Amino acid sequence: MTTLSITEASRTGLSALVAAAEKGREVPLSRHGKIVAEVVSAREIAELRHDRETLRDAALVMARFATDSGVRTDLDRAMEFFNLDRATLEAENAQESEAANS
Repeated sequence: MTTLSITEASRTGLSALVAAAEKGREVPLSRHGKIVAEVVSAREIAELRHDRETLRDAALVMARFATDSGVRTDLDRAMEFFNLDRATLEAENAQESEAANS
């Protein structure tokens, strides 16, 4: 994996950089001695994006697992917390259905 300066990459040409990436070679590009970009194949980018999504999902699962107290609340208790009851909700739903149907 040879690092090219931006100037060297420009001299090499876009076609040659793309051809190298298509063959599976990664081409790091540097500016002032620091890598600032890399030319890689579309397949490599797709795999990296998939891995990123997988890791994000895993992190969310781990965060949920770490913060889950195991306490569950049933619907009646949640409604009580918000000062609601089933009869009132059912009446509101019936009114909304009638209004939507007329």
